[in-house]
Amino acid sequence: MKQEQDPMGLAIADYHKSGKAARLRVFSPMLEDDEIPVATLFRSQEEMPSIEQAALKACRGATLDVGAGAGCHSLALQQMGLQVTAIDISPLAVATMRERGVLDVREQDFFTLGGQYDTILMLMNGIGIVGTLSRMDAFFMQVDRLLAPGGQLLCDSSDICYLYEDEDGFIDLTGVEGYYGEMTYQMQYRNTKGEPFPWLFVDADTLRQQAALHGFDTDIVIVGDHYDYLARITRQKEIQPQTTK
Repeated sequence: MKQEQDPMGLAIADYHKSGKAARLRVFSPMLEDDEIPVATLFRSQEEMPSIEQAALKACRGATLDVGAGAGCHSLALQQMGLQVTAIDISPLAVATMRERGVLDVREQDFFTLGGQYDTILMLMNGIGIVGTLSRMDAFFMQVDRLLAPGGQLLCDSSDICYLYEDEDGFIDLTGVEGYYGEMTYQMQYRNTKGEPFPWLFVDADTLRQQAALHGFDTDIVIVGDHYDYLARITRQKEIQPQTTK
């Protein structure tokens, strides 16, 4: 990714250098304009929401942190004594993570990565990189290649059906083309505006169905306060390693 197409990377690099950043704006034709508080990308483990803390505690073995951003999850896992590989497509984010002390960090697209991992971690709706439900085939094929025997995928997402809720609490999806969780976003930081990109929010039932079609089981580990959840995905009929308490 080129710097002139990397608003999030620029925001991360600015905050790392100076402790402050301009507005990281987010646009979508489906939503009102929004922004990402850049400071939250640098939060400590104690500052993370309960879903993320539960995910970190569930990590084991060689762990892949997908879309690692500023590296807050990778740093927390390193402090817990785990072997972590952090990947991101932003060269500025990768450089920042190296400077912050992430030991194994790579500028890498998830779908072209090799190797094997005991845990694949995709937080902050990291599964959104799949983009559309039609790419679930490619996604689970890659998960199957990357997971070591007995491995697990930990990911969080949200059921954004609430966007279609009327005053009476009825969900009306009439007129929605395709799956309602398929979104398009574009980011801007200062004068740098990135290209539009697809992003997937997937409800728990749909995720469970898609995983089963590709030979995986899904357990919902924790449910959040606003349609969000943490899922643990493993190969079907695979003996899972015992955890010690």
